Amino acid sequence: MTSLAQFRDAIARHAPRDGTFASVLPGVRLIRCATPTMPMPVIYEPTVCFVAQGRKRATLGASVLHYDPTSYLMASVGLPVMGAVIEATPAHPYLSLQLDLDPALLSELALQHPRPAGERAVAAGLTLTAMTPGLLDACARLVALLDAPDDARALGDLIVREILYRLLTGPNGGVLQAMTRADGRQGQIARAIVWIRANFTGACRVEELARVAGMSRSTFHQHFRAVTAMSPLDFRTQLRMQEARRLMVGDGMEAANAGYAVGYDSPSQFSRDYSRLFGAPPATDASRLRLESRASRVRN
Repeated sequence: MTSLAQFRDAIARHAPRDGTFASVLPGVRLIRCATPTMPMPVIYEPTVCFVAQGRKRATLGASVLHYDPTSYLMASVGLPVMGAVIEATPAHPYLSLQLDLDPALLSELALQHPRPAGERAVAAGLTLTAMTPGLLDACARLVALLDAPDDARALGDLIVREILYRLLTGPNGGVLQAMTRADGRQGQIARAIVWIRANFTGACRVEELARVAGMSRSTFHQHFRAVTAMSPLDFRTQLRMQEARRLMVGDGMEAANAGYAVGYDSPSQFSRDYSRLFGAPPATDASRLRLESRASRVRN
């Protein structure tokens, strides 16, 4: 049996139905989806996603990335992404492994295995990289280890360490290396992102964000776009729309109230921004998602 087949079968055992499944290993999750999905907003925390079967699309600003078993997706900072499963059937569901990127462990590995000193350019916060045989084998072994929970608790950290090492020394390892440098451009932009996420319902002044990042206004704007593929204001809008959607679908809040809750003074402006991002007015979109959620619960 190939490593990919072992990887796929192991995920299928531990994700027996549609959904996201935590494991006995912190930061290790398994995902299964039997049908293509509508684009859904999600915050990609620093994480890496490995696909064992199926295909998915991630959209960040103007950047569109497709990934499948031949590639893996890394997010080095918390980013508002539109994600959609685009290839999945009940017989061949989308199956993936999601692994959090542990900053402390990455810093330790980066010190032990430094990359060339010349790699200092600001890297995109969301990157796609070709899968390698060694990395695929490590992923398959990690999920297979979940068959024996005691073994997983004892040995899982070693395989996670191996996976992070392979990521760090791989083609896009410079992205992870940049995560470990708090005084580097990536770290500076990450501080601004944290500030926006904590204050997205209020004003978003580029001068204030540049101060938080410790950069000039022009330098900040350039590097922020390089990392997030969007402007700071567009980043804030994405966060507002995601929270408004959650309030309407999860809490049953009326569209106008959800708009006010996320910082909009004008219901019409809220509706325009929402429709531009999600393709339908707020109330219509929320109603559709509630119906889909009920149908999904019935199926599972």
